[in-house]
Amino acid sequence: MRTTVTLAKDVAAAVARLRRQRGLGVSEAVNELARAGLAAQRHAGTPHGEFRQHSLALGIRIDVSNVAEALEQLDGPSAR
Repeated sequence: MRTTVTLAKDVAAAVARLRRQRGLGVSEAVNELARAGLAAQRHAGTPHGEFRQHSLALGIRIDVSNVAEALEQLDGPSAR
């Protein structure tokens, strides 16, 4: 794919540095930096970018099959 982009000064400097170090063309350097950023983003969170809900035992048990009853139990009868 051919496109025109404007690089920020720090990104352009990183591209130039990578080109000098590895003897790459502009497109190759930009692609390599973009792939490195995508890989870092993918590995920054939980495995495979999955969401994990963390919970704590609060010592209370509430049946949530009836939402109105659960709300009354949590907030009191005047909360309706």
